[in-house]
Amino acid sequence: MRAAVVGHVEWVWFGAVDRVPAAGEIAHSTDDWEEPGGSGAVASVQLAKLAGGCDFLTAVGDDDLGRRSRVTLEALGPRVHATTRDGRTRRALTLVDADGERTIVTIGPRLHPRGDDPVPWDVLASTDAVYVTAGDAASFRLARRARVMVVTSRVLDDLIDAEIVPDVLVGSDRDPAEHVDPELLPWRPPLLVRTQGTSGGRFETSSGETGRYDAVEVARAADADTYGAGDSFAGGLTYAVGMGWPLDRALVFAARCGAACAAGRGPYEAQWNGKDSVSPG
Repeated sequence: MRAAVVGHVEWVWFGAVDRVPAAGEIAHSTDDWEEPGGSGAVASVQLAKLAGGCDFLTAVGDDDLGRRSRVTLEALGPRVHATTRDGRTRRALTLVDADGERTIVTIGPRLHPRGDDPVPWDVLASTDAVYVTAGDAASFRLARRARVMVVTSRVLDDLIDAEIVPDVLVGSDRDPAEHVDPELLPWRPPLLVRTQGTSGGRFETSSGETGRYDAVEVARAADADTYGAGDSFAGGLTYAVGMGWPLDRALVFAARCGAACAAGRGPYEAQWNGKDSVSPG
């Protein structure tokens, strides 16, 4: 299966703290590391592990962090096709508390691909499944050339403006920025999936079917965190839908991808490749 991601990347500094500080307080990290992150980057690595490769169409700044993002991501598996913009690559600070929950502050504007960027948009015509996390109307239309199009609800307004209907719309029920009210949509996606973390999630189809799926529990490392779990879920769902699997199997597979990611430190350490076993919790 050929997979692709159209979206964004940001350079993330991670710090492990006992708890996120309140206003005016100072927190001292017990561990720190840095690597590229963001929904597009994480999903592209997850898809590369599942499909044996992934084309990641994105944009980075004209700076060292942009260059490091490309090199680091390509070493993790995706084929990175990045347009370079004037200015800095978006950065982010992520605090991981003692429970493994992450709190994120982004710094700078999100850079995303545009339909007129000199990246190989033609690969999407032969792509089985694409996941879209950011872009403009032209890039959404180009992504729609893939056989299956999955889109994060975080860019729902842009998607509606572009008059593009995806096959799957996916987002977190717990993130206000990803909230979806189906009654207010000008169209109904064939599949709408709303994740609820360790509570599993729910889905509904344009034909009226509704239901829930359970979370998957796996053994977690002592320094595990939740960063990238939702993006890994979306990558797994994109792969499963692209493979044409039944809905129940696709949701279980995606949940396993999300759980595996949350079992390790950072977004990539424990991502599942779809083949090796993941130890139950």
